[in-house]
Amino acid sequence: MILQNAASTILRPVLGSLGGMALCVIGQGAQAEPALPDTTPRSAVVSAFQPEWLALQANLEDRREHVVNGTVFLTGTIEAKPVVLFLSGISMVNAAMTTQLALDRFTIDRIVFSGIAGGVDPDLKIGDVVVPSAWSQYLEAVFARETPGGYQLPPFADRSANFGMIFPQSVEIARGKAEPERKTWFPVDAKLLEVAKATAAATELAQCTADNRCLSHRPKVVVGGNGVSGQAFVDNKAFREYTARTFDASVLDMESAAVAHVAYANGTPFIAFRSLSDLAGGGDGENEMQTFFQLASENSAAVVRAFLKAMP
Repeated sequence: MILQNAASTILRPVLGSLGGMALCVIGQGAQAEPALPDTTPRSAVVSAFQPEWLALQANLEDRREHVVNGTVFLTGTIEAKPVVLFLSGISMVNAAMTTQLALDRFTIDRIVFSGIAGGVDPDLKIGDVVVPSAWSQYLEAVFARETPGGYQLPPFADRSANFGMIFPQSVEIARGKAEPERKTWFPVDAKLLEVAKATAAATELAQCTADNRCLSHRPKVVVGGNGVSGQAFVDNKAFREYTARTFDASVLDMESAAVAHVAYANGTPFIAFRSLSDLAGGGDGENEMQTFFQLASENSAAVVRAFLKAMP
């Protein structure tokens, strides 16, 4: 959920200690690909950046590595359920590209996203895990012309609730010879959401980091509500409040809605688990992500493991 150019600046000190381990994970044991696609039905479990991915690998059994177009895919089982784990890369284009690659190469029954996010709903706190029922690409927008009479939009644009010059628009999806479909919300699969609800209360979440920086509250799992995704790392109180007001959003990130879009286009069930590493500008001090990204990654992974265990 970090903008690519921001990642090199914001995350360099965070990921430095992980670099050697990540290179080991990615660079060793890659096997030549068979001519035919993998035919075992699997849950695709996607993460955006390394700490999220590594948290899931701790429970991966019967591991096998595949490299496809430079992307590492790990097949095996978690909680005795066949999975393929992969790192999407940060932001919307990376997430869409790698998800489609997984669908083309593997036999995917469902897509599950596990990762961190920024909190939007003021009732949510760092460490909480949110499982929205729908996702929107909230930065799909027209940046309007400013005139003496106000903002002027081109004829094709909708005059939606704006943040200054930014007017959100629906996404246009190509449909072959049919008229393009316009879509604002991508719903999560209803059956997967029911499984998430059934497992939420029984999952124990971490309250302290490995170096004993502890939250003052016990994190919880919240199932339902809205999530939004876009190409910006948000650390702005006013924009956070606008997002909550306009989209009734609980959480925001940089990948989930792109994966939901690809899942929708392919007719594949989708669900996302996002744990709050920061409050997207809503906290009293500086952004908390560098302190709590590992705790949030592990909390999301814990809920995903419980979810996979409960899957039939």
